[in-house]
Amino acid sequence: MGHEEHRKAGPQAVRVFVVTASDTRGEAEDASGAWLVDAAVRAGHAVVGRRIVPDEPGAIRAALAEASAAGAQAVVLNGGTGIAARDRSYEAVAGLLEKRLDGFGELFRMLSWQEIGSAAMMSRAVAGIWQGRVVFSVPGSTAAVKLAWEKLIAPELSHLVHELSKGNVH
Repeated sequence: MGHEEHRKAGPQAVRVFVVTASDTRGEAEDASGAWLVDAAVRAGHAVVGRRIVPDEPGAIRAALAEASAAGAQAVVLNGGTGIAARDRSYEAVAGLLEKRLDGFGELFRMLSWQEIGSAAMMSRAVAGIWQGRVVFSVPGSTAAVKLAWEKLIAPELSHLVHELSKGNVH
């Protein structure tokens, strides 16, 4: 089966949970999280939760646990992927992943380089599998969120969820 057939075999609607890691944004200022929720709904997915948490590993892990409890099949976390002292999403997420999707970060940085040049090397975008769900961690700028969603996450989300369901007894 080719990749197009694999994409079609996936669920039409995926249960998505959106997390924003930020020390400064509340719901009114969270344009990136709001954009992700809207994009997921426009794509026909079900948003089963949204949280804004401080860029603290414990708070991020708690939000992931909440996503798991909500039945999310995918979590999209934005914010905290840079290199500043307070950017700690990468450590919180990468340490939990059971399988990494290294190509996600590589492709994100390549696509980002086309838009912002060499500053793309500072992104620590990462994705992988945690407790049977796919987790994406991307920068918090709305431009980065749009790039990740439109070019990488949306085209493969159903396919990824389908692949994760293989061999599972329901």
